[in-house]
Amino acid sequence: MCNTTDPIRDKKQLYKLADYFLEKKQLRNYVLIVFGAYTALRISDLLSITWEDVYDFKTKQFFKNIELTERKTGKTKRIALNKRIRQALKKYFPHRKGKYIFSNGRSDEKQISRVQAWRIITTAAKEIGISGKIACHSLRKTFGYHAWKYLHTSLTLLMEIFNHSTVQVTKRYLGIVQDDIDQVYLKIELC
Repeated sequence: MCNTTDPIRDKKQLYKLADYFLEKKQLRNYVLIVFGAYTALRISDLLSITWEDVYDFKTKQFFKNIELTERKTGKTKRIALNKRIRQALKKYFPHRKGKYIFSNGRSDEKQISRVQAWRIITTAAKEIGISGKIACHSLRKTFGYHAWKYLHTSLTLLMEIFNHSTVQVTKRYLGIVQDDIDQVYLKIELC
């Protein structure tokens, strides 16, 4: 379901997707989009995050970083929670249910499933007219695409973030297409 997906290349569409859930007052799903797009986590890792991972209940503050062990690679990863993620979490925090950020709402001890996350994202993307194969893995790819295209993050650094074995894998993963390559040739001004 989440293997052959596209990144959301247009920032306006990404905002529209997040706002779709805000307007419906579906704060959990709003946080799913924001947290997923800003952390580049695989959906299985994203869904496993608990409130204790992001919030210090003693000091009543959100952490600036989280550490987790990736399920697929077994590697420990430290991720900075930027301002946008912390703002989204603050909106949702008073309405939280259960241990997991992405609680299924029926059980305090269970998060939504990967299939449910897929349904949430694909249904909303279709409703608002985002083209392409948009699903749960699109959030991870969107992070990388925008980091590469607009922040000019090196593919080598993105390869490290994604735990890919080669730059070629990262290029293919991000959906870097010939049009992107052509734009480099057309826009460069050297002398």
